[in-house]
Amino acid sequence: MATILIVDDEKPIRDLLARALGADYDVVTAADAELAMKALDENPSISLMLSDVRMPGADGITLLKAARAKRPDLPVVMLTAYGSVELAVEAMKNGANDFLTKPVELDQLDLRIAKALGDAAAPPPPVQGQGEGAGWPGLEEIVGNSPAMEKVFRMVRQAAPTDATILLEGPSGTGKELFARAIHRLSKRADGPFVAVECAALNPNLLESELFGHVKGAYTGADSDRVGRFEAANGGTLFLDEISEIPASTQVKLLRALESRSFERLGSSKTISTDIRIVAACNRSLKKLAQEGKFREDLYYRLNVIDLHLPPLSERRSDIALLAGKFVKEFSGRNGGRVTGISPEATAALEAYPWPGNVRELRNVVEKMVVLSHGGDLGTDDIPDDIRSPAALASGAAAGDSLEAAEKAKILAVLDECGGNITRAAEKLGISRRTLHRRLNEWKM
Repeated sequence: MATILIVDDEKPIRDLLARALGADYDVVTAADAELAMKALDENPSISLMLSDVRMPGADGITLLKAARAKRPDLPVVMLTAYGSVELAVEAMKNGANDFLTKPVELDQLDLRIAKALGDAAAPPPPVQGQGEGAGWPGLEEIVGNSPAMEKVFRMVRQAAPTDATILLEGPSGTGKELFARAIHRLSKRADGPFVAVECAALNPNLLESELFGHVKGAYTGADSDRVGRFEAANGGTLFLDEISEIPASTQVKLLRALESRSFERLGSSKTISTDIRIVAACNRSLKKLAQEGKFREDLYYRLNVIDLHLPPLSERRSDIALLAGKFVKEFSGRNGGRVTGISPEATAALEAYPWPGNVRELRNVVEKMVVLSHGGDLGTDDIPDDIRSPAALASGAAAGDSLEAAEKAKILAVLDECGGNITRAAEKLGISRRTLHRRLNEWKM
């Protein structure tokens, strides 16, 4: 029988929980964090800690950190009468398995404890894919086993089951939509719709209608009622990609919709309620944009409940071989299976390149290599010249130049190769036209 440690400064609550759980578990109780740590020292058989957050002296979050430092694998469920998303986020960032508010529904408590104990008894091991590296349950589509990616995977696994709003930040091509879909699959909304909105691709004048819908006659050309993305995502997840591109006028209405989970269709005064979980994405620092007055600060804080930073490929070079192997397998299968793998020398050359377009650019390059190959293992001769031996990269590596300088040299070289054609250059780099324009503007070119 598993042993549960109950920590609460209110004796009636401790006694109630002890009685409720005593039929199925051995129970140890403690009135504060100090006694709880003593109990953990004296009872190595304790299988789970159930702790209040607000307590005199050291609070539950402090206890959580101390307990996880002593027992990293100890499942912890947090309780508080002052439940809020912020407390839940803080607790889960510090390693809590779950979070419940008082008054506790005992049936829910039983389910959450059983789940936490089950997860601890059978921790999700990485899933090994042929040539694709380690994956995590629910995240198998995303390749990577570098420390930077393991950190992101761990946070996704903790945050996805909650309803907290998540902000994904990272350069273009790092897989933000893949992560958004994984968060949806791992959430309690997995059976509901996943609705994606690419904010940068929509006409700013029509964005409000796309998000909130409109009624017939709302504007010229609105000849029928239209359901918006907020309404279509009811019961599921709404993914707002490139949210920094939303105009200021729409940001005001988006803030109100996020705060109240209600909105009106364009041209209507009828308020519609929606039950959605928001995942937003941005390829720039939304905090910096807010500080510069280019994005509403109150909207930024509403979106930034849980922030996940997706690392560029240059910060996870150990994943390049895994990704290249996956893409070789994918594109070889589509093209008759002529290519059997990739040589160590070719892999090393790919690992030496800065990849300004990140995973998307790597994928495009490997596809080109596979299509133009004569078969067998891909070698260095199959790598495009500008990837295999760009002069800027070679001189940059020798002189210790920054990644940004190498990236700039690469982008300008490709732009020159494409005769200044932004669309072709962006496609070759594996980045969007908008991102390429922004880079050039930053360099005042």
